[in-house]
Amino acid sequence: MKMMKGMLIALAPAALFSIYSYRLSAVLLIAVSIAAAVGSEAIYQYLAKKPLKIKDLSAVVTGLLLALTLSPSLPLYAAGAGAVFGIVIGKQVFGGYGKNIFNPALFGRLFIIYAFPGTMSPWLAPVDLSTTATPLQIIRSEGTLTPLSDLFLGTIPGSLGETSALLLLLGAGYLIYNRFANWRIPLSVIAAVVLVSLITGQNVLFHLFSGSLIIGAFYMATDPVSSPKTQLGRYIFGFGVGLIIISMRLWGWLPEGTTFAIIGMNLLVPLINRYTRPKSKTA
Repeated sequence: MKMMKGMLIALAPAALFSIYSYRLSAVLLIAVSIAAAVGSEAIYQYLAKKPLKIKDLSAVVTGLLLALTLSPSLPLYAAGAGAVFGIVIGKQVFGGYGKNIFNPALFGRLFIIYAFPGTMSPWLAPVDLSTTATPLQIIRSEGTLTPLSDLFLGTIPGSLGETSALLLLLGAGYLIYNRFANWRIPLSVIAAVVLVSLITGQNVLFHLFSGSLIIGAFYMATDPVSSPKTQLGRYIFGFGVGLIIISMRLWGWLPEGTTFAIIGMNLLVPLINRYTRPKSKTA
């Protein structure tokens, strides 16, 4: 529970900024996502005759994380369905917290992408809520870079909680300082993105501050349950996540690929654990 409280504290600045930027839409999406996550976990545990564990706050964190990855224009029913799917299918059917293979919040987001195609659009500008394109969509269609100051402060369109690199990094610092997140994973994500960006002549800071890279690298890829257990494995996992993210941005069919990167690498965690586990010494 201590780690979950830490996650909520770390996410609070980004969540509050999303409410300032998107007003009632943000409030409702966050409320619906959290309520659906907690409610579905409680109902599942009751029906399965398992101990009720919603007090550990893991479902609250899942609901909040999911909400912060959503477009402010997403219908509330899609947010609720994604939260239920992430909790029930992505977490509880595997045995509950500590046994899930995938990050439940991202698993729920992936469900929304495929079950409700097109509902993430349109993207909205903060405060005035006008329809606009995200920085990654703009650079792909027009080749124009959004000013780095806008990306850093958060005066850009995007998912509820991904816009302000500054606030996300402040929360990330809190997580790492208190050892709620392992720094090796986000460091490796960043290293992969920096390396490929330099090789291909891209603006490094643009790719680090845009999209959902920061929230994905520091808050989701570091999930201790669905990430590797060994230190070497964490480096490999993080580098793989970063490589997929930047590759999809540059050559993929979508302008952003953080969800696919982390879920894809989650699948490889058993193999990574197996081949990076220190071999026992024989006599």
